[in-house]
Parts: sequence; structure tokens; C-alpha cells
Amino acid sequence: MAKQHSDSSRDNTIQNSEPAPGFLQRLSDTAGGMLVGLIAFTLSFYLLFTNEGRAVQTSLSLDEGLSVVVPIGNIQRVDPINEGKLLHLAGPLQTSKPLFDPNYGVSMHCVQLKRQVEMYQWVEHEESKEYEEGGEKKTETRYTYNTEWKSEVVSSRHFDREIAHRNPSAMAVESYTAVAADVQVGSYYLSKGLINKIDAFKQLSLSQFKKPQHADVITEGNYFYHSADPKNPEVGDLRISFWYAGVSMGGPTFGSIDTVSIIARQRGGELVSYKTKSGDQLELLYLGSHTAEEMFHAEHQSNIMKTWALRAAGWLMMFVGVSLMTKIIHTLVDWFPVVRDLVNLGLKLFAVCVATSLSLLTIASGWLFYRPLIALMLSAAAIGIILLARSRVPAKKYQ
Repeated sequence: MAKQHSDSSRDNTIQNSEPAPGFLQRLSDTAGGMLVGLIAFTLSFYLLFTNEGRAVQTSLSLDEGLSVVVPIGNIQRVDPINEGKLLHLAGPLQTSKPLFDPNYGVSMHCVQLKRQVEMYQWVEHEESKEYEEGGEKKTETRYTYNTEWKSEVVSSRHFDREIAHRNPSAMAVESYTAVAADVQVGSYYLSKGLINKIDAFKQLSLSQFKKPQHADVITEGNYFYHSADPKNPEVGDLRISFWYAGVSMGGPTFGSIDTVSIIARQRGGELVSYKTKSGDQLELLYLGSHTAEEMFHAEHQSNIMKTWALRAAGWLMMFVGVSLMTKIIHTLVDWFPVVRDLVNLGLKLFAVCVATSLSLLTIASGWLFYRPLIALMLSAAAIGIILLARSRVPAKKYQ
């Protein structure tokens, strides 16, 4: 690994200088925040509701797939009796031709072969610090420059110190990924969708290949370098690595041949996606040998994790939306420190209660059509939170 060089400079001038915002300006800023909050609040309902429909649809599709899947033991023969059925099979990958990079002489029997090109470039890092001085709000900005290997061209045109940190505008060699045209498991050809699922890339060891016939190419470790000295690279130098996915039968390989487990529909001699009654497309591929039950169980777990992640995102959007819409109350009492802190705490508790209650109600409405009992339980929990919050509010006394 080449060393990284760094160069840093500090901008001592004041970047921004302005008086502290007044009450009317803060009210104006709060109004803009209220609009953003309203948008986030509205989108949270859409996210939560559609997420529940997606989760239920996916769950029903997986249950349907498990109930109709047909295990195939003999993968060396395509049986016409299984035409249109959802099949489960496992076996080693096979490709008819190796993937080849003529520029660097790399050849391998695999499903995907990726050439990754990186260029040694200047990278700018910006760090800003705000502070108040003499009643004015000021910003101090510091720029730091490091040289790093990057797979994308970093434009230096807008650097604060462009003259001393210029990058080339393009790479002389481009990255690309070669994909095998025909991939088989036994006698079955895989669809493009299944082939694209074979994407667990591993870096290829270049010690098994001859040095490319280029005077400016140096092999160092698992990289080809376009550099005079790979251990002390200059800006603009290139290094190339190769990555492979899905080692296949058919010729010389580097490593063990990969076995895959597939659940897909038979269409002639090809495995394609299966459309469920719920409207989803089932087309599963896992590395290794797995039973149909194990694959569907893993998909159910993935669906559950995705559902809870989107639920948390929806709740957070709703909480932020409510907080922004009620921030104007905090701005009105900002001049009174004790009252301000109490109001701020109360607004946060209010936002938590509202976001939680409305999120549960939205989730319940999403489940209403598919799971009425669970929907009623969630609705009861949401109403319970509201009643509990109201019970904490002291009753008004007549004077």
C-alpha cells in the first residue's frame, strides 16, 4: 500500500460575518422549518402505510412460493413436466468461455470479472467552525489536502488551493465489468436477473499471471501500476486490480468452483422469475447448498428486518416533522431561559407521543385488510398512549 501524503493550510480570514439574528428573522427561519416539517410529516404517512402493504405482500408471496416449490434432484436433464413450475435446485456454476482482459492478460472462468482502476489524486477536506465575537456570528474554515487512491476522478477546479493541488481531468484506463453471456447449473441456463445476483466479488491474486507486455506497467502485490515507483506514487499514477465473482466449471480456475442454490420458474431450458398471486416476482439465488425451506426462511428474516428499518425511518420522519412544526412555540419563549427549557422538554415529549400514536395508527391501517386482528390490537395500543397522555394533564379548576 502506497503512503499517503498530506498538505494542510489554514484560512485565517473571516469567511462569514453577520449580526446575531433578530426575533423577526428567527420567526421567518422557523416558518421555513415548519414547511419542511409539514412535508416530512406528510411523507411519513406514505412511507409507513406503503411499507406495511409491501411487507404483507412479500410475506404472502414467500408463503405461496414455499407451498408450490418443486425440488429437483437431477439437474442434468430438463424435464418438460416441470414447465412453468417453481423449481428448487442446487449445483456448481458452469460457463462456456472464460472472461478475458486483453490489456493485462487476465483470464478466468467465472460469472463476472471486474477491472477496477484507481488514480492517485488530491482530495480536499473542509472543516468549518462557527463562533460569536462582538455580537457577530463568524465562521472559520480550514482546508486539508491529502493524496489518496480514488476510483472516481476528483475535480480540483473548485479547490480552495487549486494551483498547488491539481488533478488530471480523466483516467487513461477505465474500469469495467465483464459478465458471462451463458451461465448454467446442470442443464439449466440462468436468466440475467439470476446472473446479476452472483456479485460476491473477491480480489484476484495476480501472482498467477504473467507480467503485461507494457513497458510502463509494474506488478506489485495484487495491483498493476502505471507508475515509475509504486511505493512512492505521484498524482496521476494509476493502479489496476481485478475482482471476480462466481468461479465456474469449464476450464482453469483459481480457487474452488462455486455452488449455488436457486429458486426460479422453468421456461424451456431457462430459469426465470416466478410471478406470485400477490404480484411479486420470485427469483432467488444463494451461494452454497441450501434447502428451499432455508432459503425462504432467510427471505422472511430479510423482509422483517427491512420492514422494521422502514418503520423506524417513518417514525423518525414523523417525529422530525412534528418537532419542526411546533418549533415556533419555542421561538416565541426563547427570551426566557427557564420557560424556554421547560417548553422545549414539553415539545419533545409531545412530538414523541404524537409520532408514536400516529405511526401505530398508520401501521394498523396498513394491516387492516390483511391482518384485521393485529390491526385492532395496534389501534388499541395507539389510543391507549393518547389516553395515558391526557390522564397526565391536570383537570382545570374553576376560580
